[in-house]
Amino acid sequence: MRLVIARCQVDYAGRLTAHLPMAPRLILVKADGSVSIHADDRAYKPLNWMSPPCTLAEREPTADEAQVADGDVELERVWEVTGRDGDTLQISIAEIMHDSSHELGVDPGLRKDGVEAHLQELLAANPETFGAGWSIIRREHMTAIGPVDLLLRDDSGAYVAVEVKRRGEIDGVEQLTRYLELMRRDPLLGEVKGVFAAQVIKPQAKVLATDRGIDCVVVDYDALRGLDDAEDRLF
Repeated sequence: MRLVIARCQVDYAGRLTAHLPMAPRLILVKADGSVSIHADDRAYKPLNWMSPPCTLAEREPTADEAQVADGDVELERVWEVTGRDGDTLQISIAEIMHDSSHELGVDPGLRKDGVEAHLQELLAANPETFGAGWSIIRREHMTAIGPVDLLLRDDSGAYVAVEVKRRGEIDGVEQLTRYLELMRRDPLLGEVKGVFAAQVIKPQAKVLATDRGIDCVVVDYDALRGLDDAEDRLF
């Protein structure tokens, strides 16, 4: 991972445009190729980012770029990050205050809490939760960056990667997106579909999943455990 603290302005161009004026910020360049820009607030959420696969190129600023820089400052470098769909993230750097790289190695992954781990187990035992004719291939299907929770086949025989969360948020969708990108490169799997399954899925996560072509499934943990007994209901 590369950590850069720099005074910079950031311009994103793609399906929409966004501009961050000149200010000190933290830039993270991860081993998976992703680039994200952070301020000293908003907890973990970046101000802007480019998800992998993407390419990063560094170059000298042109005379025109130097003239339009916010605050009429002299630029040192320009980073151009290009995404898979042609989206661009241009980081115009006036001053680098810190630049270091660190090898973090392979991450063991997040240990699921009891409910989330049991939910995964129950869904593996009941793949028909996702649709009639669905079947389980394996749990914890390994990819180069970690295991996807479930690998299933749907009623047409297509492979489906399922990421299981207790609470579905944007991070989970991003995680499944990375798994799908790697799995779809395997000719034995083909065009793997994606399903994001959780007890509760935040609206922002649903929007992102839909944009990525990923289906969302809200699952009833109690029903899967056999606790949803109709005889115990008042209505």
